[in-house]
Amino acid sequence: MKYLLLCGAAALALTACGENFGKSATDSKAAAQQSGAPELGDWGVTVADIDPEVDPGDDFFGYVNGKWLDTFEIPEEYSSYGSFTVLFERSEERVKKIIEEAASGDAPKGDIKQKIGDYYASYLDVDAINAKGLEPISADLDRIANLESHEDVAAIMGDPELGVRSFIGAWVDVDSKQPNRYIVYITQAGLGMPNRNYYLDPNFADKREQYQAFIETMLNLAGVEGAAEKAQGIYDLELRMAEVHWTPEKRRDRDLTYNLKTREELAAFAPDAPWNTLLDASGLEGQNEFVVREDDALQGLATIFAETPVETWKDYLTFHLLNGNASILPSEFDDADFAFYGTALRGTPKQRERWKRGVGVVNGALGMAVGQVYVERYFPESSKTQMEELVANLRKALDERLDTLPWMGEETKAAAHQKLEMFTPKIGYPDKWEDYTDFEVVAGDAYGNRKRANAFAWFDDVKKLGGPIDKTEWGMTPQRVNAYYSPNRNEIVFPAAILQAPFFDPNADPAVNYGGIGAVIGHEIGHGFDDQGRKSDGNGMLRDWWTEEDAANFQVLADKLGAQYATYEPVPGFFVNPGLTMGENIGDVGGLAMAYHAYKLSLNGKEAPVLDGFTGDQRFFMAWAQVWKRLNREEALKNQVATDPHSPAQYRTNGVVRNMDAWYEAFEVTEDDDLYLPPEERVQIW
Repeated sequence: MKYLLLCGAAALALTACGENFGKSATDSKAAAQQSGAPELGDWGVTVADIDPEVDPGDDFFGYVNGKWLDTFEIPEEYSSYGSFTVLFERSEERVKKIIEEAASGDAPKGDIKQKIGDYYASYLDVDAINAKGLEPISADLDRIANLESHEDVAAIMGDPELGVRSFIGAWVDVDSKQPNRYIVYITQAGLGMPNRNYYLDPNFADKREQYQAFIETMLNLAGVEGAAEKAQGIYDLELRMAEVHWTPEKRRDRDLTYNLKTREELAAFAPDAPWNTLLDASGLEGQNEFVVREDDALQGLATIFAETPVETWKDYLTFHLLNGNASILPSEFDDADFAFYGTALRGTPKQRERWKRGVGVVNGALGMAVGQVYVERYFPESSKTQMEELVANLRKALDERLDTLPWMGEETKAAAHQKLEMFTPKIGYPDKWEDYTDFEVVAGDAYGNRKRANAFAWFDDVKKLGGPIDKTEWGMTPQRVNAYYSPNRNEIVFPAAILQAPFFDPNADPAVNYGGIGAVIGHEIGHGFDDQGRKSDGNGMLRDWWTEEDAANFQVLADKLGAQYATYEPVPGFFVNPGLTMGENIGDVGGLAMAYHAYKLSLNGKEAPVLDGFTGDQRFFMAWAQVWKRLNREEALKNQVATDPHSPAQYRTNGVVRNMDAWYEAFEVTEDDDLYLPPEERVQIW
């Protein structure tokens, strides 16, 4: 689905770590696979990274990855670096070749190659962007300057083409309580910093000062008079909005965030906002029902909208229009934007090369068109076949594990089996590709192309309203290094780009594949049974299918796991938030347990061979630690703890294995080791 922020967009992704960690060498990697040799080491794990001075029971993450952690330097253009980054760079280089080939020909206007080539070339032409100055955006700045009423403000906030920030956001998705239809979700929005914590947490006082200075800088660059005073007014407005926003952990609660309202009920519920104007401007004239997520926050934001003078909203919209388009405005805007969002918030010293960012914008606007070529070139059908077998084994493992759960009764087990049976796996690429016929791209018009991309993406989703559910739909492109579970579709999705080492290698030792992609598969399946995913049934319907006793037992185990993670402190004063990370932590712990069970099933009762002195069980757990190998800059870790539902990488390794009996046996971990947990304190939910 596309996310219209009658404001701006955000996406959550898996965080992870890497192996060879230089610039990716696509050709050599392909040659290794064709030769039948594993990509990493002799059997799938880079044993040269092992630090024998580290006791696995004290720091398993440091034991498997220690030499790399001690010697690798994060490239200046990254805030963190790991195995996901390695595959991201590989995908980026491959997509660059696809784009450049599309741009090299003389494709007729309207051809997909013309659209890809001109979108990319327009973004890359910094000289032309600088020469035009603010001329491309001036008409929209004038629109804002001429606003006279709150109705006018609402209308421009709702304009999908402009994509300017607003106090609410909206997107189209499957209705969680009526999964046979699409509906519009409405959510809190409006902040220029990552979330409310940055405005309210004492730990981020320095970021607040830097943000106010950044606002002033952007206004000054645009020649806005009284920039300092207006920057203060914009910040004060956002601070007031932050105060009514829900916390990140509360926003995860799927029971609280489903509030179905008709258009009339919405207007009565939060009467201070001109909802008809806002929604109609977004092309939602015929839509009568909406799911409101953070209900009382929306009420507060509506009141703030009405009480804030139009002049302040004009300043706010001016700043966010400039900020949201900084990369296609003159370089001083782009540089200022990076200095705050890249360096101040995440500690990244250097802006990425323009071509790399250009690949990203093409992936965002025309990603499925590029992905179709990517799959043809870089994703063998044999990998899809092997993945299907792995998924089947993971499902079988969980199916067997459900029967042995001591804390769950038979009635709930039956429903859990049914949900698992109804899971839909999607591997590699979609069966149906996006049609970009209605998306116009004009050579040399970077700003206009951005606006048309905004509108195309939004209306491509709006047209689904009232129609049947498209079961072939994907929420990620094949070249995206990630994976996801959709609770209201009850499906797990694995794009082609993640199906490479260290996650998956057709030539690697089976223990490594089960500890890598097998555990990732288990993780995504586990999201269907985590603290929030478990609330939907096999049809994707949000409903309570648990007995009260089983739900209470589940919560006891979840709280016990949360208590472990609450003690983890990656940066002094910044602790992991178990309420925010609970779903991912359950996914990790359950996913690795499922993968281990499936690995044992795959052996058919035989003993795994010993390779280089490592048993099969040891290789399985080492593969998991290798997947999450990652280095982070301190500011990036602070940002992750405040905003990301995934725990930092070291805890995705150490925090998981210490809950598995098999890990203790594999590495002879005793009560003298730092990671040791007494058996009664180890948590296994699934």
